[in-house]
Amino acid sequence: QVQLVESGGGLVQAGGSLSVSCVQSGNSFSAYTMAWFRQAPGKEREFVTAIKWNDDSPRYAEPVKGRFAISRDIAKNTVSLQMNSLKSEDTAVYYCASKLFGEGGSSTTEYQIWGQGIQVTVSA
Repeated sequence: QVQLVESGGGLVQAGGSLSVSCVQSGNSFSAYTMAWFRQAPGKEREFVTAIKWNDDSPRYAEPVKGRFAISRDIAKNTVSLQMNSLKSEDTAVYYCASKLFGEGGSSTTEYQIWGQGIQVTVSA
């Protein structure tokens, strides 16, 4: 059974940088579209970014464009999210998600597999 495990995260001051990573167990990692979502307290889970399995051009949500960058290391079954110029509104639990041959969309319903989530807190 494919599983996702996130790491990284933590507390950072506004304007700082932080990275979170996600390791997927199992084989055929290169066939999976990988994505990051986040959920702030009292809000719905929202799309952050995705990198499609057969396309190295990621898509980003408007609030994070130019500040966040997704990357993947196929040899290590890992996807990472580098977050720069962090703002207090970026505070949330960040979730890694994947879908075999996924389209890289922004809906949570597209993704089959989810990590447990990891806290990112940006202090003002």
